[in-house]
Amino acid sequence: MGTIDAILLGLLQGLTEFLPVSSSGHLVLLARILGVDNPDNNTTFAILVHAATVLATITVFWGEIVRLVRGGLTFRVNAETRYLFRIAVSMVPILIVGLFFKDRVEALFGSGVRFVGCMLFVTAGLLLLTHLIRQKKEGRNISVRDAFVIGLAQAVAVIPGISRSGATIATGMLLGDDRTQLAKFSFLMVLVPILGEAFLDLLKGEFAPGAAGISGYALAAGFLAAYLSGLFACKVMIRIVSRGKLWWFALYCAVAGTAAIILG
Repeated sequence: MGTIDAILLGLLQGLTEFLPVSSSGHLVLLARILGVDNPDNNTTFAILVHAATVLATITVFWGEIVRLVRGGLTFRVNAETRYLFRIAVSMVPILIVGLFFKDRVEALFGSGVRFVGCMLFVTAGLLLLTHLIRQKKEGRNISVRDAFVIGLAQAVAVIPGISRSGATIATGMLLGDDRTQLAKFSFLMVLVPILGEAFLDLLKGEFAPGAAGISGYALAAGFLAAYLSGLFACKVMIRIVSRGKLWWFALYCAVAGTAAIILG
């Protein structure tokens, strides 16, 4: 993987991590087009670009994160601790998948481009439902039950081609939750799982820049590209979700899914 490849893959990772179009699926497709190995198969590069998107999320929600941490450290039942509890509940399904089904999930990334295309159609269908099905009571706060259901959607979204942000936000919208809250909740709920997985990889010694087969310049360029594009996409997605206009992404996913099936 050269520097240009790393920049393109980093840009795509940052954009698709937040936009509801499946980052894993698009990385598989772009890697196929560029003729390079799937970035998720290179643990060092994967850790760096995921760290970049985490940093982008922290940058956008820095004030909110500081408020939640301060409120949580009071060790009292307040708005912040209740919110943190809902975040914790949402992480239970992905924790179960990571502990007991990690090998099966990793095997899915070798299922081929056509499989990714089919899953992009699943994402398209889910996003389209948010346009076709309108809840009578929208704008409610995210309950503990809703947090768990949204967490289930996040667990399903480990399948390449199913968008994590699309699945979680669309599920919340179908439940009738407040749209602005959903965007923030969706992006914050993934921070701990990503950081936790990266930490485990570090403990296993899988983060090895010298043995990654990628130059230091390429790794740095990929990180910076993922951070900047992620920063942009995160802010854009918040505005899009508040307006409830996800069906455009449903159309895009259907087109991308068709292209993936043809490429496959």
